[in-house]
Formats: sequence, C-alpha cells, structure tokens
Amino acid sequence: MAKPPSNAKGKKAFALRLDPAVHAAIERLAAAELRSANAQIEMLLREALEKRGIRPSKTEPPKRGRPPAKPPRPE
Repeated sequence: MAKPPSNAKGKKAFALRLDPAVHAAIERLAAAELRSANAQIEMLLREALEKRGIRPSKTEPPKRGRPPAKPPRPE
C-alpha cells in the first residue's frame, strides 16, 4: 500500500464542515489576533480541551531560518 503524502508540518489534515456564520466569526477573531483561521480553530479546540482537563502534548514546531553554515573542509 502506498504511503500517503505527509504534511509539511506533520499535522493531520481533514475536512471540516462549519456553519457559514461560525466560520465568519472565526475568521474575524483570527484576523483580530493575527492568526490564520486554521490556527484559530486549533487554539479554540486546545482551550476547550483544557477546560475539560485534557492536555494534548504539543509537537515540536518546525525549524525556521537558514541551516547552520558548514565548516570549511581541511586541505
């Protein structure tokens, strides 16, 4: 069986159907907090889980920036 393509951030992708009014409210909130709608939904879900006493572990954030410079080769 072929391996499914992995997401760049290693996150699970799935379709989510939302009421248009809920989606619009999330987009407004996300814009006010300088987040994407996706990041806002994830944050809201984490807050809701924490209120119920569930603390999912956080994954390592992706490394950003340039890789370290390679040391010069000895001659």
